[in-house]
Amino acid sequence: MTASGVIVGLGNPGPKYRETRHNAGFQLAERLAERWGGAWRDERKFFASLAECRFGERRWLLCRPQTYMNASGEAVGPLATFHRVPPDRVLVLVDDADLPLGTLRLRPEGSPGGHHGLESVEQHLGTRGYPRLRLGIARPEQTRRDLVGHVLGQLTDADRPAWELMLQRAATQVECWATAGISVAMNRHNGPASTGSDTSVNAERKTQ
Repeated sequence: MTASGVIVGLGNPGPKYRETRHNAGFQLAERLAERWGGAWRDERKFFASLAECRFGERRWLLCRPQTYMNASGEAVGPLATFHRVPPDRVLVLVDDADLPLGTLRLRPEGSPGGHHGLESVEQHLGTRGYPRLRLGIARPEQTRRDLVGHVLGQLTDADRPAWELMLQRAATQVECWATAGISVAMNRHNGPASTGSDTSVNAERKTQ
């Protein structure tokens, strides 16, 4: 398959981590596979679970690294190299505790900001010049639990509506990036959960 780009959801494999905040990237990648009709398969040579999809008249490769979060680049780097996808067409989906719950922040490049998964991706791509969509999971109340316990913890019932809205809006933002480019996707969809729309690609959907 000749891919127009690789879309990587960061997270940890296994049922223990499936519904944790740290797996926001995995969950978004799974949402995209559902929307685009992709089927997941394990690719051991890339240490990843992959889904080949078609959207916007192009082919895309969705990826969930199976290396665990802190070694995500061990899957992303070889995968991008094998498919000859340049870094600016490798979109990484990642949780961010420094953003309020539900906030989306797409950027064309940047520092890892202390996120070990992004550090690994940067190391193996050899650049910071790859786009990343940060998904806000908020920080915990420090009197209640530490950060590690928060990101590896399960969502509360109170958080689920904002979480679902975030994934819905984020999937639309990725689709906008895929068809209209990063500048348009940033302008239309970056921001808190109370803003944005899931209608920007309806016309594109009808043509598929």
